[in-house]
Amino acid sequence: MAKALNLSASTISRALSDHADVSEATKQRVRQLAEELHYQPNQLAAALRRGRSNTLGVLVPHITGHFFPEVVNGIAVEASKAGYNVMIFQSNEDVQQEKKNLELLMNAQVEGILVSLANTTQDFAHFDAVRGQGVPLVFFDRVVEGFDGPNVGTVVLDDYQGAYQVVSHLIEQGCSRIAHFTGPLHLNIHRNRHQGYLDALTAHGMPIEQELIAFCEMNLKGGKQAMRSLLKLPAGQRPDAVFSSNDLAAVGAMQVAKERRLRVPDDVAIVGFSNEVFTSLTEPMLSSVDQRCERMGKTAVQLLQGLLDTRKLRGSRQIMLKPELLVRESSLRRPEPTKPRKKR
Repeated sequence: MAKALNLSASTISRALSDHADVSEATKQRVRQLAEELHYQPNQLAAALRRGRSNTLGVLVPHITGHFFPEVVNGIAVEASKAGYNVMIFQSNEDVQQEKKNLELLMNAQVEGILVSLANTTQDFAHFDAVRGQGVPLVFFDRVVEGFDGPNVGTVVLDDYQGAYQVVSHLIEQGCSRIAHFTGPLHLNIHRNRHQGYLDALTAHGMPIEQELIAFCEMNLKGGKQAMRSLLKLPAGQRPDAVFSSNDLAAVGAMQVAKERRLRVPDDVAIVGFSNEVFTSLTEPMLSSVDQRCERMGKTAVQLLQGLLDTRKLRGSRQIMLKPELLVRESSLRRPEPTKPRKKR
């Protein structure tokens, strides 16, 4: 462009940036040629010259279902408001892919990274490298507990309380043999939900029966397999309720219950966790714990902004969101008490 217009490269650059020391006539010539040549400026290179990439990295286990897409949407909305672009990678629940993606984000010189762990991640040395370079790092949902530092933060749901609410609700509905589907306990989400299940049983004076705890894949197939195994128990030992650590496995349990001509919730009540979109489309509709997905994404970006500029940091680097149990037909054996009408 400089050669064609007989101008210096610096003049071209200033004209494209609408700099005040370049005449309008020259700017017009430069813009016209840029349009003819389909010129696209390299915004990343320009940002790096200024010492800022204006880009945040996001690393999630997958972008399927409801939860992670909603969290990523919250991240994108909040990042855009703050003037950031977003680079999104998925690990596909593979720790090696997670390491590779993390390296790519670091090479892209992102200003901060928001990450939810793959379910196969048990060694966290690759995050040590990020922390050591001072790049702000916010874990959300699936986090490394005890992984602290001035540039590290976490945003989680109170999974323990969500699980405790579920079990208490099922007991209130008259359930006495409550099964639990859980994933690997090295992940904080499953460990905390499992502990909430155990403590709620104990608090209500109910025994903990190991044969009612099923470690399974947190998907439709895993839920079906776990439910079939439970229904092989002798008649008096079978569960009259299932609390699943996610909604897909809960739907798997529901499908098997229907295959065996069991009525949901009369014969077996079922509750999931996540409040996926399909929970209100099942028959009966599935009770579940809402994870505040979009709020989690927005909060993660706000915390990252605080780590980038500690003057904007408000409160703790560890943020816990409150869950909400959404009671639907799949667990509602007893009608909810009607509220007395207010006297006029």
